[in-house]
Amino acid sequence: MEDIRARAAAKTLPLNSQSISRRATVFNRFFAAIYGGAILALFYYHMASFLKPTSLGSFFVSVSLFISDLVLAFMWVTAQSFRMNPLHRREYPGNLKELLKKDSDFPALDVFICTADPYKEPPINVVNTALSVMAYDYPTCKISVYVSDDGGSAMTLFAFMEAAKFAAEWLPFCRENDVVDRNPAAFFVSNKDWNTRTDKIKDMYEKMKMKVENFLKEGKVGEEFLNGEEERMVLDKWTKSFTPQHHPTIIHVLSESSKNTDITGESLPNLIYVSRQKSKTSRHNFKAGALNTLLRVSATMTNAPIILTLDCDMYSNDPQTPARVLCYLLDAKLATHLGYVQFPQHFHGVSKNDIYGGELKRPYIINPPGMDGLLGPDYFGTGCFFVRRIFFGGPFSFQSPELSELSPNHVVGKPIKSPQILELAHRVAGCDYETNTQWGYKLGFKYGSVVEDFFSGYRFQSEGWRSVFCNPNRAAFYGDVPINLPDALNQIKRWAIGLLEVIFSNYSPITFGVRSMGLLMGFSYAHYAFWPLWSIPVAVYGLLPQLALINGAAIFPNVWDPWFLVYAFLFVGAYGQDLVEFVVVGGTFRKWWNDQRMWSVRALSCLLFGTMEFVLKSVGFSNFGFNVTSKVMDPEQSKRYEEELFEFGVFSPMFVPIVTVAIVNLAGGVIGIWRLCGGGWEEMLPQILVVGFAVANCWPVYEAMALRNDGGKVPSKITFLSLFLALLLCYFAAF
Repeated sequence: MEDIRARAAAKTLPLNSQSISRRATVFNRFFAAIYGGAILALFYYHMASFLKPTSLGSFFVSVSLFISDLVLAFMWVTAQSFRMNPLHRREYPGNLKELLKKDSDFPALDVFICTADPYKEPPINVVNTALSVMAYDYPTCKISVYVSDDGGSAMTLFAFMEAAKFAAEWLPFCRENDVVDRNPAAFFVSNKDWNTRTDKIKDMYEKMKMKVENFLKEGKVGEEFLNGEEERMVLDKWTKSFTPQHHPTIIHVLSESSKNTDITGESLPNLIYVSRQKSKTSRHNFKAGALNTLLRVSATMTNAPIILTLDCDMYSNDPQTPARVLCYLLDAKLATHLGYVQFPQHFHGVSKNDIYGGELKRPYIINPPGMDGLLGPDYFGTGCFFVRRIFFGGPFSFQSPELSELSPNHVVGKPIKSPQILELAHRVAGCDYETNTQWGYKLGFKYGSVVEDFFSGYRFQSEGWRSVFCNPNRAAFYGDVPINLPDALNQIKRWAIGLLEVIFSNYSPITFGVRSMGLLMGFSYAHYAFWPLWSIPVAVYGLLPQLALINGAAIFPNVWDPWFLVYAFLFVGAYGQDLVEFVVVGGTFRKWWNDQRMWSVRALSCLLFGTMEFVLKSVGFSNFGFNVTSKVMDPEQSKRYEEELFEFGVFSPMFVPIVTVAIVNLAGGVIGIWRLCGGGWEEMLPQILVVGFAVANCWPVYEAMALRNDGGKVPSKITFLSLFLALLLCYFAAF
């Protein structure tokens, strides 16, 4: 790529541009100064309250509020790093035509797609993801797609055997008809211009889908669906002793660009199925281990200088995406330190008002430009184009791998199906290969946290690499969101555990991060890493004012006290700024309301339980593993999701704090109104306002407890247990 960068530097046409919104930056800094002053005033108020003689109960309340406000202040301070220098970029892919005039000018691209469970991640969805990137507007001879099947499923392999055949028809169809939606499923849903050719392609796709889903349902494939002895021999490797946790390495080349062509004679991209060796006695390091296996296997086969990592449900929505990436990777001004280009995560199938806040606009859309103005966005785990060199040390500190064939500069000189290449690929995919090597520590994706994406991006940037946030008008990728509450919470709980692993490692953002990347960048990563702390202020403000109201005690300044204005400004200022930022990136008030509601729900459930599970594991009482979030759409759950009804239909301990807080707030609201009727509203009104806000947030819980009779209602066991805990809390508060 160096020659192309040199040519790009000599051209006058730009490949990209960048801009900073000076008006927004000035406003953010001005507002931060005022808001910061209000926070200091609040802590002065707290300190003054500690000096007053008080009872033990009042002292406990004061300490609880102080700790909660300390956490809120810390999270606010770290969040300012996203607002100090937000950078917005634009690419000019049309200018690449002057640089890339023939196929040989394009750098090769290796695509990594990871899947782990055919029942939670249906193989046909994984196939659609692969087909969407195989059909990129990019020389097909330069694309290699590697599918990591960490569940070792014959169903997934069979699905890709069928996909390789369908690709021979699908890719030329996309080229000839200028198809933009190159995920077949998305195309057939959105396309309205039908013709004979379209009908034929759709019929082929439906037949492929039927075969794959029948295999998934029956657990076996009929002999009539197998083409040739090679396919039969590969599938025969799934014996009775073959399990997802214990099986040999399986690497199967499904298409080879130097030999396989589509129906028009054009080369097909390389398509390789990889299931790394598993053993119950070896550590596998979850997704990071699977990605490192793909790094090594791809190095032996194609060793492309650019790598795209994709979740199995995150399909390409724009065939021009690689061209946008090259606008940065071929820029000589960025080349020295640029390690990856990150695209935002967008999701299809989101309910009208995104009831579970699944779009996660703040970490995926709002915050990244702020990090881009520093050293670049964090790694999201999908939709990211890496320079292969990033996995081998810092920009100026190359870390050599144990085999020269794994080096990013190694040139593969043999076909990917040659015996020597396949033998080496099987060797580096062995479960014990990483023993006594630097993989996962100094080489490849980093081990040490189940949130390997966050941790790896953090470590890469601490080594000196920079990244770019690319957010074009047309979404580059679309993925699935969890459509039920348990899946949504379990996903965040895993993140909470992984983030705590980072905090209590040798690479804590507050210490190591600030030293290696600077204050603002360290604070950016700290803001995410300390997410589990949100459970403290949400639990305190969700229970303490309400219980004090039941007791008849005032814990906030009365409405005529000037200190009440400080509390009011901090509340309105934080929520107001959050709302404005949310709407600016295309959100609506209803979506924002659901997003901030889910912030409270997560804090009281998955973040709290993730913290507890991490503590238990740390002292040796618990062990956790990687849980795959289900991508299967249950019809009844889908209907409730579209109707925007919360899904409480399974018994989960994480629901208990949510329902308990809802009951306590309802009781506090009723008693608070009764107390207001007796006078003294100046003292009680601040707590009534807090309770009213909480009750409005808890409406879906009340609805699921008493107003619904479907499969998503709160289980009676959860209701009774929560009611008991709420009564217990109210009893102690009253006395």
